[in-house]
Parts: sequence; structure tokens; C-alpha cells
Amino acid sequence: MSVTAKKRTAKISVTEGCVHIKATFNNTIITITTLSGDVLCHKSAGQCGFKGARKATPYAAQLAAEAVAQEAKNMNMKRVGIDVSGPGAGRDSAMRAIRAAGLEVTRIRDMTGVAFNGVRSRKKRRV
Repeated sequence: MSVTAKKRTAKISVTEGCVHIKATFNNTIITITTLSGDVLCHKSAGQCGFKGARKATPYAAQLAAEAVAQEAKNMNMKRVGIDVSGPGAGRDSAMRAIRAAGLEVTRIRDMTGVAFNGVRSRKKRRV
């Protein structure tokens, strides 16, 4: 005798948040969080129907950003800060799509990691 309880989801209403754009050479992942860091929604170029090398295109990043911005607007989000990381091609187009979707951008931070010294290089090859 199993009883299935209905899962009740409360409508989340957040006016400010943070958009994290991770643009790699193979994909673009966009996550919207609250200011304290709780994830509200996320999309990637692969989730929007792109496969293989087309995931790395700026157009795929634009569609993913539009989809995630629409989800955020359904949660009454008005203002966002943008954190961008990675060297991928979808950085600028994702930022433009978020701004065009009607979200007010308060700040843009580049969080791309820069190597200071790194690991030791390989020994010189002798033939």
C-alpha cells in the first residue's frame, strides 16, 4: 500500500540575482543564482538541442541565455549581476541576450582564471 504524495512547489519570487556564464571551448553553461548563491535555474547549449561542435557557437549560447532569462523573469527577477568565466565563444552573445531579454544588468565581472606560474614544463626533447 504505497501512498504517493504530491510534491508542492512554492512559486519563488526573487528580484535580484547573479548570472554565472561558463564559456568553455565545447559548451556554454548559464546558471542564475540568488545573491547568496542558491541556484534558481540553469541551461546549457546542449540542453537547448545543440550537439557536438555546434554547442560551442555564439548562437547556441544566445539561445541558452534567452531560455534561462525567461525562467528568471517568471520568478519576478529584475536586476542581475553577470559573472563570466572561460575563454569560449559564447561569452558576449550570452551577455547581450540577457540584456535583450529585459533584465537590468548592474555589473559585469570577468572571473576567468589566469595562471600565475603553473606547473613545471616538460623536459626538452632530444632526438
